[in-house]
Amino acid sequence: MIERPNSKAVDRKGRLALPATRLPIRDPEVRIRDFGEACEPWDLEAARAEAERCIQCPAAPCVRACPLGNDIPYALWLLEHRDIEAAASVFRSTNTMPEVCGRVCPQSELCEGACVYARQGRPPVAIGRLEAFVADRAPEPFPELTAPTGRRAAVVGAGPAGLTVAEKLAVRGHAVTVYDAWPAPGGILRYGIPTFKMSHRLVDERAARLETLGVRFVPSTRVGRDVTVEQLFDDGCEAVFLGIGAGVQRDAQIEGVDLPGVYQATPFLVGANVERVLRPDALRPGVSVGRRAAVVGGGDTAMDCVRTALRLGAEEVTCWYRRTEREMPGNERDRDLARQEGARFEWLVQPTRLLPGPDGRVTAMECVRMRLGEPDSSGRRRPVKVAGTAFRVEVDTVILALGYLPDGDTVHGIPGLEVDDRALIETDPRSGATSREGLYAGGDAVLGPALVVTAVQHGMRAAEAMHRQLTAGAVTADCSS
Repeated sequence: MIERPNSKAVDRKGRLALPATRLPIRDPEVRIRDFGEACEPWDLEAARAEAERCIQCPAAPCVRACPLGNDIPYALWLLEHRDIEAAASVFRSTNTMPEVCGRVCPQSELCEGACVYARQGRPPVAIGRLEAFVADRAPEPFPELTAPTGRRAAVVGAGPAGLTVAEKLAVRGHAVTVYDAWPAPGGILRYGIPTFKMSHRLVDERAARLETLGVRFVPSTRVGRDVTVEQLFDDGCEAVFLGIGAGVQRDAQIEGVDLPGVYQATPFLVGANVERVLRPDALRPGVSVGRRAAVVGGGDTAMDCVRTALRLGAEEVTCWYRRTEREMPGNERDRDLARQEGARFEWLVQPTRLLPGPDGRVTAMECVRMRLGEPDSSGRRRPVKVAGTAFRVEVDTVILALGYLPDGDTVHGIPGLEVDDRALIETDPRSGATSREGLYAGGDAVLGPALVVTAVQHGMRAAEAMHRQLTAGAVTADCSS
């Protein structure tokens, strides 16, 4: 492997003068006709040229900004020198899913946001796309497996946190069974992230890899309904990980949300982006949009719904948000892509009522203008209704993307598990251990709706602690029945 560069030998001034390489994004008029990834693969020379822009900062602010502490400068140095496999191995040493995180992480808020170029108001090094590039080009080697330990663990939730725990424990010889409420593994990676952001082929490959490692998947099984944590322990599991996410959608305080033509975000995205055979029975029919689609909300999920509606053929897609763009919590990059694809935005508007037409389907949305008042608990200025500003717009489809909450019914039903007043699971920040012995948790169930990269971080942390516990434990019975 190529050695790290001598800091004094790097021509930082010369590198700072290099132009940014154009990102290989498909033409918007072409990409909205299908659900393929919006970004095309880079060729090696373009990727090398972009990697060469990294000035190899001794302080490495990008590393500090990465929740996983990826050694970004070294990986880009290796890519610059054509050692793609070594560059990929650097990312994989701290990240179980670089091919995923490189696509879906909000790099502008993390590594790229900390880049020297960004601080100068210039395009930062495209770290995310380069991470995905090397991970795609260098097949992940199959690890050397430890001899079976006879210890068994269960993972509840097949999202990024749960898949990370399963992989790390299986490689170390522990028997792992993963339970998930959805019909196929992936969690938010499959049932939340659209295919135009990340091909679900990557999820299939990850699940197949884990099965080769000996991980067993039990789909369509909900904790608390089909299996309880107590049963998992009683059946012989010594350690259990809860990666159940925060998938309960917020209630919309809008009259008419039950009208035909009105969708919650998750059923809409699943119906449009997930293969029919992999959807739950209730979502098998799929979804459709009329000519005018309205998306209510301002986060990443709202942008996913906007861009999905465009691909389903809606001629007018408008995102309605009760604050201004400055307060929007979603990724600016996704908003820019949505604009390129033809989406419209209406700021400082609050929908108040959805109205049916003669056939009972939604045909109009009543709204009121807003102004920004004093900051609320989130630190953002609170939206306040402006009297006398009510108006009505015609719509054919409404998608409600108002955010997610933790699953309070599930966590409150687990004996001995301490949760906070928001139903988030309380854990030891160093190990992911909960108040219940042998029970660990991570990801959105602990943080609330957060990032894939933080879920991976939690999974890696918990896997280490669970391995220590399993190694110290006694051989137990099979918990996969």
